[in-house]
Parts: sequence; structure tokens; C-alpha cells
Amino acid sequence: MRLAEGVWEGLLSARDATAPRLLLRHKDELVGEPEAVVAGEGPEGTANWLVRFRLPVERISDGIQTFTIEDAETGDALAHETVVAGEVLEEDIRAEVSLLRAELDLLKRAFRRHCSEE
Repeated sequence: MRLAEGVWEGLLSARDATAPRLLLRHKDELVGEPEAVVAGEGPEGTANWLVRFRLPVERISDGIQTFTIEDAETGDALAHETVVAGEVLEEDIRAEVSLLRAELDLLKRAFRRHCSEE
């Protein structure tokens, strides 16, 4: 839903009214347990939960950091938040745009070749 003042908030719909037990991971390491607060009833009797966690500032550094919220019982990933920071970002974006342009040029040539063959 949003990230404000270092706190991530999201809405989770669950089939039962029992509070979900959630884990927060960063680089496959457990870094916390997000808070889940009742946020009302959803469609067809589902329960809505407001899920919140404060980004651990000690985990923020140059580059791309991805935090994953998972179900503690099943290990299923439910949501993630990616934080991109620092000078590395500028180089990463340039590299990605360059790669996308090259792939687009390749697709355009293949498409033109396909159209001229017919």
C-alpha cells in the first residue's frame, strides 16, 4: 500500500480470523516480525489485516535491498518491498535501459524479417 517515514504498510486478506504469523526476511536472514492488526472484514467473509514493519536502517545501503514478508507456517512469500539507493542505482538503470534498447532492436529486426518473408 505505501512506505512512509520508514514504515511499510500493506493490506493482507486471509480466509480465517486468526492473526497471521508473519516473518520479515532480508537476504535469506530473519530480520523481524511484521505487526498485523485487524482492518475489517473483506468479501465473502475473509479477514483483512493491516500489516506494518519498520525498515531496519542497518540493512539499508547502496544498491538494491529487498525485504520479503512471508507466512511463518508455510514459508510462502506474501509481499516484498524493494529499496534502491546510492550511486549504484544510476549505473544499474543505465545498464538496464541499454539492455532493453538492445533487446528492442533485436525484436524489431526479427519482426521486420518475419513481415518481409510473408
